Amino acid sequence: MPQTLAPPAPTTDQALTAQALIFDLDGVLVQSNPISERHWRRWARERDVSYEHIAAVHHGRPTVETIREVAPHLDAEAEAERKEGREAEDTDGLTAFDGAHRLTAALPDGRWTIATSGRRRTATTRLAHVGLPRPETLVTADDVASGKPAPDPYRLAAERLGLRPQDCIVIEDAPAGVESARRAGAQVVAVTSSNDADALAAADAIVPQLTDVHATLDDAERVRVRWEA
Repeated sequence: MPQTLAPPAPTTDQALTAQALIFDLDGVLVQSNPISERHWRRWARERDVSYEHIAAVHHGRPTVETIREVAPHLDAEAEAERKEGREAEDTDGLTAFDGAHRLTAALPDGRWTIATSGRRRTATTRLAHVGLPRPETLVTADDVASGKPAPDPYRLAAERLGLRPQDCIVIEDAPAGVESARRAGAQVVAVTSSNDADALAAADAIVPQLTDVHATLDDAERVRVRWEA
C-alpha cells in the first residue's frame, strides 16, 4: 500500500534511492491546469463534446489519445494538432510549483530528466516561461508511439539517461502517469496537486505537494529522494 502523507508532528524522514530522478511536467513542475482546462473547454464547445467526459480521462494522457476516447468519430491527429497549436503559446496563468526550481537544481545533468505527455513545443515553451532548465534528454509525446499510461515514455526517459527504469524514481501527479511509471518498472512518488490520494494509490508514496520532496546525492553518488511523514 502507498504511504499517504499528511505530516503530523513530530516528523520523520522517509526516502527512496535510485540512480536518477524523472519528473512529469504538467501538474508536477508547472501549474498549467488553468490553461489546460481553458483549452479543453473551448475544444469541447467547438466539437460538441462533454467537457465532463474529457475532465475524467485527460490528466496525464496525450491530447490525441484523449480525443480518440471522447470523440472517436473525429480525426484525432488533426484535432490534437489544432488544439495543441493554440495551447502551446498560451502562458496566461502558467507558474512553476514551489519547490520546482530547487529540485531541478539539486542534481547534476544526467541524473534527472522530464517525461511529459505534452508535445515538445508546449513543453519547451512552458519550461522557458517559468525559468526552469530544459534537460537534453527531455521526452515528449512527439518521441513515443504510445503515451501514458503505456510504459513507453518512462522507458525512453530512462534509456536516454543510460539507465533502466528500475534505476529511476518518477515524480507524478496523475493516475495515467503513475501507471506508466509502474509498468515501466520505476519507483513512483505521487503529488496530490491534480488528483486525490485515492486516485494515486498505485504509487510507492504520496505527498501533498512538491515542497515536501527533497533530492540529493548520497555518499555512494546515488539519488536519494526523501520526504517527511
